[in-house]
Amino acid sequence: MLRILENIQLKPYNTFGISAIARELVEIRSKEDAVELVKSGQFKGKLHLVLGGGSNVLFTADFDGLVINILNKGIHRVEETEDTVLVEAAAGEVWHDLVMWTVNHGLGGLENLSLIPGSVGAGPVQNIGAYGVELKDCFHSLNAIDLVSGNDRAFSKEECRFGYRDSIFKRELKGRMLIYSVTFRLSKVPMLKLGYGAIKQELEAMSVNKPTIADVSKAVCSIRISKLPDPAVTGNAGSFFKNPVVSAGKAEDLKKQYPEIPVYPQPDGTVKLAAGWLIEHCGWKGYRESDAGIHPKQALVLVNYGNASGLDIISLAGKIQNSVLEKFGVRLEMEVNVA
Repeated sequence: MLRILENIQLKPYNTFGISAIARELVEIRSKEDAVELVKSGQFKGKLHLVLGGGSNVLFTADFDGLVINILNKGIHRVEETEDTVLVEAAAGEVWHDLVMWTVNHGLGGLENLSLIPGSVGAGPVQNIGAYGVELKDCFHSLNAIDLVSGNDRAFSKEECRFGYRDSIFKRELKGRMLIYSVTFRLSKVPMLKLGYGAIKQELEAMSVNKPTIADVSKAVCSIRISKLPDPAVTGNAGSFFKNPVVSAGKAEDLKKQYPEIPVYPQPDGTVKLAAGWLIEHCGWKGYRESDAGIHPKQALVLVNYGNASGLDIISLAGKIQNSVLEKFGVRLEMEVNVA
């Protein structure tokens, strides 16, 4: 029988290191646990929050409801062809552990997503991405429990409606589904993606001429460690804002005013801008207000230097948004989920 814990401090459960109390918390270690929770009277009608490693959530107050902590484990091959392998991973697996499992088994596709914090189950919700790759590029399907009916449901790639840091689980089905496993289609003959960010330069610094997926993973880890704070040392949730997408006309106007501004044309004719560049050029990089601040090496990362509250972080984020809007006429959207 599931044990519901009461009045739990959530600071150890979120990478921002924000203090907040959950009225109740339950640990889910299997699909059967999830079904039991839904069909028990303990869950019905309660405010709830599914926690996937706590790497993309900002608590701004105590949570007067039930926090569902996903802890199931397991990674295995489901099916394979001459060129590809389907790999299923439990939602409670640490994301980077899954990436290293695929690298160690010589399966390509996820290596550019190395060292992203969080759990496997949280990945599809956010459609996590880095260095020119998004989760959806290797996604095959996922399995979830409907938190209203308790029924099993499988989602195909199309049904997830993936977008830039977006999915159906952040919109119509927000808070409705408990993802318990995710399946990826990975390649036995990897096609390396080296054209984004500093991967090529890092490989050159490593004296690697013919890179493998392991080399790419190592390069990505090295880049991330050099630029991003370790949540175990300095509280943060990685990128706090999404990179804004603007019209081609707006991008052209900005390019005339700021010739050095990075622009990334998209297949649909829009243009993606670098939120970190916009924030840095508004003078925020390295800024600090008490224990809330902006990381000195990456302006896209807001940090908790120790005792900042969620409201402190949100207040600082609002000032940044207003500053970028005033200078560039561009609205920044938060990537983190506020609870």
